[in-house]
Amino acid sequence: MTGRRRHLVVDTLGLVLAVVVHPADVQDRDGAKLVLPVLKEGFARLRLIWADAGYAGQLVSWAQTFGGWVLEIVRRSQPHAFEVLPRRWVVERTFAWLGRHRRLARDYEALPQTSETLIYIAMIHLMVHRLSPG
Repeated sequence: MTGRRRHLVVDTLGLVLAVVVHPADVQDRDGAKLVLPVLKEGFARLRLIWADAGYAGQLVSWAQTFGGWVLEIVRRSQPHAFEVLPRRWVVERTFAWLGRHRRLARDYEALPQTSETLIYIAMIHLMVHRLSPG
């Protein structure tokens, strides 16, 4: 395996709701089909999901039939210009938070499940430090 992809579903604060780590040779749309069932188990009231343009296509209708979700694709207005996309920065900020943890900065793990667990541990660490004073 030459790499991994991390698929995260985060809430509007950037806290992780579901994670799936898989080999890098899997398309983004297929990776989303792996993470959305994990999301369905714990968050039945969820109705709207914002996603990157890489998730466009048949995934939008699949999400509607599978979980009853509205999958809204956030698109760029100009193809090669830099712009802050609405709601896209939330998940990018979460990836930056995860990058602060040494074990998540590089792909050191042998198993994808270990990477998923370390992401959950990093988010628990972040939430505990936000709750504790000083």
